[in-house]
Amino acid sequence: MSKTKVGIINVTGYAGVELARLLSKHPTVELTSVTGRSAAGQPLGKVFPHLSNIDLTITTELGDVDLAFSAMPHKESAKEIIPLLKKGIKIVDISSDFRLKDPAAYPAWYSFNHPGPELLNEAVFGLTELHRSEVASARLVANPGCYPTGAILAFAPAVKAGIIKPDIIVDSKSGVSGAGRTLSLNTHFAEVNEDVSAYSLEGHRHLPEITQELSLLNKNMVPNITFIPHLIPMTRGILTTGYATLVPGKLTEGPKGKDELRELYRAFYKDEHFVKVVDFPPHTKYVSGSNFVLIYPTIDLRTGRLVVISAIDNLVKGAAGQAIQNMNVMLGFLEWKGIDAPALYP
Repeated sequence: MSKTKVGIINVTGYAGVELARLLSKHPTVELTSVTGRSAAGQPLGKVFPHLSNIDLTITTELGDVDLAFSAMPHKESAKEIIPLLKKGIKIVDISSDFRLKDPAAYPAWYSFNHPGPELLNEAVFGLTELHRSEVASARLVANPGCYPTGAILAFAPAVKAGIIKPDIIVDSKSGVSGAGRTLSLNTHFAEVNEDVSAYSLEGHRHLPEITQELSLLNKNMVPNITFIPHLIPMTRGILTTGYATLVPGKLTEGPKGKDELRELYRAFYKDEHFVKVVDFPPHTKYVSGSNFVLIYPTIDLRTGRLVVISAIDNLVKGAAGQAIQNMNVMLGFLEWKGIDAPALYP
């Protein structure tokens, strides 16, 4: 049986190279084409020695493929994708260019006018756990951002069940790889090491994704979200801690309410392979290198507030692994095919 041919646009970024690593061992697809402007003409294994088992040369143009992953930066990705869609190639876009449904959100949050606004309603937001049936029939999937993945999955059961009030706080801490591979003073070792900093306090670009998707879960609730990301001195991982006030009477008061909350979350995710509701506050190390999400919901009994913690690997479930999860669903494969490895520990 012939394998499905897939390609990566911009393999030289962190998401692109992580895609190459995971796809190289996928049992039912073949990675046949990788592009990258700065490294065009060089063997992939020379640019990334850990991928020397992949016999491909980086090119400027994508070859003949059935499905392509775009790991281009925002604004640039849409330009690459639109011509490929016209050729009948299925797309999983890791950039932000097709995540938001409102065309006016792009100049507001990303400082550009979208070149294909007619595609925004067609594009499926690829948080597979919430949009699986839509992903299965899609030709264009917008892979969620790393921060939204952890935040949306953390709050989805509570929002869907209507057990929290609209005011939501999302506090996320990310490793430096989330900033990408481009050199920057802010991610220089001497600047980041032994330091923690908050940024984008006026509003992070991932905020509209979080708001958009949580709003779809409960028509009777309009979320009012404060989202503050932090940069911490590690390579991989996002730990999100979320807070919201519980609606009185939805859960039993006292310790029994904690058990009811945990069961609500477990029921919501009972059929999900990659989401695990756990009995302990998760660490980012527990998911490093894997496509799994660990979620720990609890209640601050003193304040009557939901506290929910999620941990993901920002390069896997937050980018490349989730993209392959979406590809698997789009192509009718088992959802976990090629991405079922446990976390690296320690």
